[in-house]
Amino acid sequence: MPSLWMIAASFLFACMGVCVKISSAHFGVGELTIYRGLVALGVSFALLRFGRIPAATPHWRMQLSRGVAGSVALAAYYYAIGILPLATAVTLNYTSPIFVALILALWMRERVAWPLATAVLIGFAGVVLLLRPTLQADQWPGAAAGLLSGLIASVAYINVRELGQLGEPESRTVFWFSALTLILGLAWTLLTGGFHPVPLADLPALLGVGLFAALAQLAMTRSYRYGKTLVSANLAYSTVIFASLFGVVLWGEHLPVAAWLAIGLIILSGLVISLAANRPSGPVSQSPLQTAAQASASND
Repeated sequence: MPSLWMIAASFLFACMGVCVKISSAHFGVGELTIYRGLVALGVSFALLRFGRIPAATPHWRMQLSRGVAGSVALAAYYYAIGILPLATAVTLNYTSPIFVALILALWMRERVAWPLATAVLIGFAGVVLLLRPTLQADQWPGAAAGLLSGLIASVAYINVRELGQLGEPESRTVFWFSALTLILGLAWTLLTGGFHPVPLADLPALLGVGLFAALAQLAMTRSYRYGKTLVSANLAYSTVIFASLFGVVLWGEHLPVAAWLAIGLIILSGLVISLAANRPSGPVSQSPLQTAAQASASND
């Protein structure tokens, strides 16, 4: 049953991607992040009230860093979805565990074993193969945004790990992330031309951006809480499969063989990284790689 919860979460995240792609034809990235933040803010506030957890945090600097990083990654991801085939945008967003491994080795100076280093090389080989022969010239900004979303999300995941070590409840972290997403979305929208009117026909897709994301988060959390971390982390990549099917059915997106091979390499890299992240290493706190493996889609 926990595995089914992760499959359900992956399906719901893909549905969110569909709503973003539909809405991006009429609304800007800032507006999409606003609707995403509004729904998530309401859900997280209800969880805080239900758990009798105060919204005020003693670690506001860390929450600010996590919220800004997560919001920028979210906006970049939504921009990529609007330009690229859905499967390509989702796959590029799922490069975040690869970037976490690089940050561990280059910035935090943690020892990285050879299987992990090999996985990183496989992942970047997949990225190069996905980008170079298959994208049109007008799709490169979307590709850059997709990679940026994966890179910045990796910083957010490390912040989430540190907040957990400080004892911050998950619902409070989601609350502040959602609040900052809403604020930054409002600022971006006002700076780039303001709001568009919302015809009744466009309202379901806009609401779906936030609703599907919130439901997916709940299903994903339940899967990790009651299931095996390794199984859940690997099943999270089924989002790419669902996104690919949606792209074919709704927009007639048919990727070339090279693109499918590249997607396979990136998924293989993520699976190897999740295997390395979940190897027993004694009674220590959760590593950033475990956080990335568990939350590779949480910035959606």
